[in-house]
Amino acid sequence: MRWTCAAGRGLLAAALIFAGSSVACSSTGGETHDSDGRGQLTLVTGGDITGYLRSVLDDWNRARPAEKVTLVELPEAADEVRAQMSTSLRSGSDRYDVLNIDVAWTSEFAAAGWLSPLNADRFPTKRFLPPVVDTATFGGRLHALPYVTNAGLLYYRKDVLDREGEKPPHTWAELERLAKTVAPKYGLDGYAGQFLPYEGLTVNAAEAVQSAGGSVLADEGARVTVDSAAARKGVAFLAGGVRDGWIPDKALTYKEEESRKSFQDGRLLFLRNWPYVHGLASRGDSKVAGKFGVVPLPGPDGPAAGILGGSNLAINANSRHKESAADLLSYLTSEKVQRRVLTEGALPPVWADLYGDPALVRQFPYLPTLRESVLAARPRPKSPRYEQVNLAIQAVVHDAMAQRETPEHAVERLARELETIVHQD
Repeated sequence: MRWTCAAGRGLLAAALIFAGSSVACSSTGGETHDSDGRGQLTLVTGGDITGYLRSVLDDWNRARPAEKVTLVELPEAADEVRAQMSTSLRSGSDRYDVLNIDVAWTSEFAAAGWLSPLNADRFPTKRFLPPVVDTATFGGRLHALPYVTNAGLLYYRKDVLDREGEKPPHTWAELERLAKTVAPKYGLDGYAGQFLPYEGLTVNAAEAVQSAGGSVLADEGARVTVDSAAARKGVAFLAGGVRDGWIPDKALTYKEEESRKSFQDGRLLFLRNWPYVHGLASRGDSKVAGKFGVVPLPGPDGPAAGILGGSNLAINANSRHKESAADLLSYLTSEKVQRRVLTEGALPPVWADLYGDPALVRQFPYLPTLRESVLAARPRPKSPRYEQVNLAIQAVVHDAMAQRETPEHAVERLARELETIVHQD
């Protein structure tokens, strides 16, 4: 049941003050409800750094005051967002009607029964980039709606490669050669991604394994498939880079922002990161503004099979206002709002047509490359126990990259740990 205003006031106060909204209470102390599945909504999300979402919701609230949306922003850190959301959902609370969740959480939340399945015919999913829809499905059903997508890109110092008469790499071998030979000539580190043991390392590791032709799990988390020659090849690519020095030791402490700053401050030849880096690295205070380019991530023999990032919108299974919530999902995934997701939020939209819009491509020149990367990407390993899977992957791969374990032994160990996770009662 939904928390009463008295019970929830203390815990909600900080978030609601920050969101500039309040909860409407009835004279009995409970929140008012409609009996037809319609009424006011609460949307919970991680921190909205750009502030665009508030403006988008303001337009909804002016048009539909009886279904006003209160925005609750949790901390920016993904693990804290997941912890707070899952605690609320696990308790059976209907405090949150709509959840903006990381794409990797969809299978876990759906398997727990926390999400209300969606009628796919109600939403324009055929207009979305096809791979993003897969992030929102579990057990053959649509449990969320793609809202923002993402795929890793390779940023490179175009000025340096041009001076050397070199083209950006399309394979791992080319990346390694350039990182080993060109970077030192210019006092640069070779290559970095997100290699601290956290969610980012899971993404980088899964990209390497997938690009080598392997996988971590299959059958929506029911079968462990990581013990393969392809997985060993992927882990060996990352571990070998650190061993041979073209991935610097300091990169083992990098998350998104640390790696971005290293590239943006002119200390790195190649960077694997998300599209948001493009705008920041192009600003006047960037040491690489006008000096870098972007291409798809390389793989063993050509473009990589990347990992889809982004977020999905889901409806709390205990929400009393599911009809209003479904209308809000339709609004937030409409072409008009999706355009604002890109232009005001600098986030990659899920609508396919926007990636070929000439005006948007002029403003965001990486869009064609990003579209290519998204179409080649796949979701992170799906599992009802995703958080345990995530922790196992990042811990084992970090040990391999830190040279504490060989790639062969690391993959064997990861397979054992995942078998325990998958088959636990």
